[in-house]
Amino acid sequence: MKTRITELFGIEHPIVQGGMHCVGLAPLAAAVSNAGGLGMITALTLPTAEALAQEIRRCREMTDKPFGVNLTFLPSVKQPDYPGYVRAIIEGGVNAVETAGNNPERVLPALQAAGVKVIHKCTSIRHALKAESIGCDAVSVDGFECGGHPGEDDIPNFILLPRAAQSLKIPFIASGGMADGRSLVAALALGADGVNMGTRFLVTEEAPVHQNVKDAIVRASELDTRLVLRPLRNTERVLNNAAVERLMEKERVLGGAIQFSDIAPEVAGVYPKVMYEGQMDAGAWSCGMVAGLIDDIPTAGDLVRRIMQEANSIIRERLGELVAEEEFA
Repeated sequence: MKTRITELFGIEHPIVQGGMHCVGLAPLAAAVSNAGGLGMITALTLPTAEALAQEIRRCREMTDKPFGVNLTFLPSVKQPDYPGYVRAIIEGGVNAVETAGNNPERVLPALQAAGVKVIHKCTSIRHALKAESIGCDAVSVDGFECGGHPGEDDIPNFILLPRAAQSLKIPFIASGGMADGRSLVAALALGADGVNMGTRFLVTEEAPVHQNVKDAIVRASELDTRLVLRPLRNTERVLNNAAVERLMEKERVLGGAIQFSDIAPEVAGVYPKVMYEGQMDAGAWSCGMVAGLIDDIPTAGDLVRRIMQEANSIIRERLGELVAEEEFA
């Protein structure tokens, strides 16, 4: 299946593994890339630029296929060593970067001079158009269904993707609600050039997280996520748990007066406790509504193969049945 995304990144299938904190490490990224998709190492999971360089080298030992690095730009008192991370990416020979968060314009010249293709995550058409205007090679269009930060516009992918197709000249992939062959075919029909999957790849054998995390998502339905941090205009979709219930009660009581310090116990530094130790109620952690479509824990390779088989079957059989042959005469 060739699309503008497979051509841009030199991959076999139009399937990208999204960046995920404490999840996007070499074992998962390499497994996705070996299956013909585009795996992603999450830079900010690594504490230093040198640690990222080591993880890139580790991934290179696991795959000879293209893989990328997610680089998220976050406002913070103590800024990460972004120049160091960019150097590690370039010196490591990485050919794809997924940027997210704040405007990536300041890092584009160095990355693109080194031949790195940049795809920027966007939750709105205005942000996607801005990414296109500053020279990003592609964008990931994240609908309201997505895990993590869906933005503040609340536009689902059935509207957002056709709007992107109307508005953009550069290729884009669909993120949010993507899990199987149906997702891929639907995304392509709505104008996307591929799909980005986070939560679905989190529930694979190679994802380096505690079994409790994977089991929780398998048990969950599409009704089990919640939106938090909305009063702070940093909305995040998370899987419901005891910590999330506490957080939402604080938001209800404090309303517009809430400060980050009020909810820090539920969100600050919780990911290692959840992802690595399996403490499922330690805090709020990102999960997409797509949890309702996840009921097994395959290898990343089996998942990619299954998605492509399903997609091709749908295109040949289901859609073929709906269009009479004479329509093409």
